[in-house]
Amino acid sequence: MSGCPARYDEALGYWVVDDPASAREVLLDPETFRPDNAVLAHTPLSVKALRVLSGVGFALPPTLANNAGESHRPIRAAVARFFSPARVAGVEALARELTSLRVVDAAARLVDGVQVDLVQAIAAEPPALVLLHLLGLVDVDIPALKAWSLDSLELFWGRPDEDRQLELAHSAAEFYAWLRARTSATRKAPADDLFGAVVGLGLTDEEVCAVGYFLLIAGQETTTQLISTTFHRSLGELVEPADVVEEVLREASSVPTWRRITARQTTIGEVEMPAGAPVLLGLSGHGGPADLAFGIGIHRCLGAGLARLEARVALECARELLAGVRLVEAPPMIDLLSFRAPKRLLVVTDGNTGDN
Repeated sequence: MSGCPARYDEALGYWVVDDPASAREVLLDPETFRPDNAVLAHTPLSVKALRVLSGVGFALPPTLANNAGESHRPIRAAVARFFSPARVAGVEALARELTSLRVVDAAARLVDGVQVDLVQAIAAEPPALVLLHLLGLVDVDIPALKAWSLDSLELFWGRPDEDRQLELAHSAAEFYAWLRARTSATRKAPADDLFGAVVGLGLTDEEVCAVGYFLLIAGQETTTQLISTTFHRSLGELVEPADVVEEVLREASSVPTWRRITARQTTIGEVEMPAGAPVLLGLSGHGGPADLAFGIGIHRCLGAGLARLEARVALECARELLAGVRLVEAPPMIDLLSFRAPKRLLVVTDGNTGDN
């Protein structure tokens, strides 16, 4: 941990706040440290990429993570009902069923001597299926949603060059067009699902799409990444699932940083910061509590309880399998400004040469 509560990192272009107590103070003061930059592109987008996005009317107006205005409370309340403790507890059986089926399939393939990617085989789909169940959404192409999610995270939190930006922008535009179509369909035939709830608030199409864009990514892809990290830490040994989940949240969360911007000249500790200063908060890996990984205050992650449950259930289901496998390569990583996890966990049974 840095001895200074805030320091400017010229390479990143942010004032970095790693001290957990200071990060907590920032999150609890959204008037001074606003969330306006929470979902802005870390790497400025090229003209070509912007042109692709504008072609579908892509816009992310303030709704949830990037909103400190008066509209935040009613939008958050409408979405929060989908993640009530009772509803989350009610999906544990579904999460266990979905994960167990995939563990059985992966185990059979491993017995046959096949290399298995634990991320794709087990961790990828259950969080998406559980989220869609909670939100009341049907007829969703899961592989497409997973691809859209990873591409959007890279577009807005990665360091893609202009050619890669163009590829990612096409993916983000496809996702946004899907969100627009769902919004239009809901206006014609209201449904008791996420889109029905936010359309019912009188939001614009762009606001409805922004809620869907953020929630359908953050509500499942970050959990897949959390599960992937817990799997990585559990390879080759029998672990206590709940303990591993808490350890990962403290030390290596899938969302290790988050952004804020100063509304006026201010200080963190004795460090003076100008108005308009972009701030990068360390949420994990700096000696803070596990809960800090989900944020704190009015923007605390609505899916914190769900993510904890799904990660624990995944480890409980895969515990014995994980104890008997080993990696065949150093895992390639998702390494973005605010998202980090193994991209692939390619394993074989312990004792297998891994040549298949």
